[in-house]
Amino acid sequence: MIDFRYHLVSIVAIFLALAVGIVMGTTLLQSPAIELARRTSDQMTKDNTGLRAEIDALRGREAGNDSFVTALTPQRVAGALTGQHVVLIESPGSSTTYREAEQQVLAQAGALVTGRVVLSEKFVDAKQSGVVDGLANSLKPDDMTFPAAATAYQKAGAVLAATVMTTDPAQASTANPATGAVLGGFEEGGFLSVEGDPSKRATLAVMFAPEKPFEGENADAQADALVSLVSGLDAGGKGSVLTGSAATATASGGVINALRDEGEIAKRVSTVDTPDMPAGRIVIVDALREQLSGRAGHYGIGTGAASFQPAVPTATPSPTQSGS
Repeated sequence: MIDFRYHLVSIVAIFLALAVGIVMGTTLLQSPAIELARRTSDQMTKDNTGLRAEIDALRGREAGNDSFVTALTPQRVAGALTGQHVVLIESPGSSTTYREAEQQVLAQAGALVTGRVVLSEKFVDAKQSGVVDGLANSLKPDDMTFPAAATAYQKAGAVLAATVMTTDPAQASTANPATGAVLGGFEEGGFLSVEGDPSKRATLAVMFAPEKPFEGENADAQADALVSLVSGLDAGGKGSVLTGSAATATASGGVINALRDEGEIAKRVSTVDTPDMPAGRIVIVDALREQLSGRAGHYGIGTGAASFQPAVPTATPSPTQSGS
């Protein structure tokens, strides 16, 4: 008969065998496991160092290219917009840095910036569309009529365009006597502010889109509000360009993305999604010049861009040059 002592010895033997097995297994596997972990760590460190070197090299190349383009920009754009008057429209959330850099390039191209219209968050607030509609109806010139289906922002675009834009170069830098109260009315309502004298009408307009796409349930409506405005500016002058980061050309709620999806408006209004690049600032000038010729295009690196830049006009060689 098996007694308690036998059971106790059996249990002790089982646990002793388990312990010996664990110790032996750990000893056998310890060296290969550590070696594998060491080799993996060394390879990851090497790969990480290599990637950092590649990033540093790319950053150096980009900085060099930007420096080179910036130095050549005055020569590249000289005379491209001589005699043109440009108004700048800043959307809520747009980059002041991009606007300042582009304003300098416009001056190098020979354009005169009449002023800036700075839109507030309130302007694109969906809850304020009724107020925008009321202001547009009350401030419009007596001879202006809106289409029956016009939205509040289409109306606002037409009224503001009549105030800051003209298709007649002879009227550039002169105020429209029929719209003297427009900017003041929208400014008093908290929808915009002005810098310089944008009421002295321009022939061309550049709108700077918000750097980030709109978010939330009203995102599309907010983007469409700005698209309607830049469309109105285009119709009221000799051309307009919408510019902003590539992110706004790719994501839903991005203003450039919304415009490029609007078939009819996209045929008239140009877009550039590289204002952060010195080369992109030249592209904006080229796009404005293209607008003057009655054409439009979409340029940059984001979704919907046809190419990085418009086709650059080539100078016709003189008879002497062609003969030689």
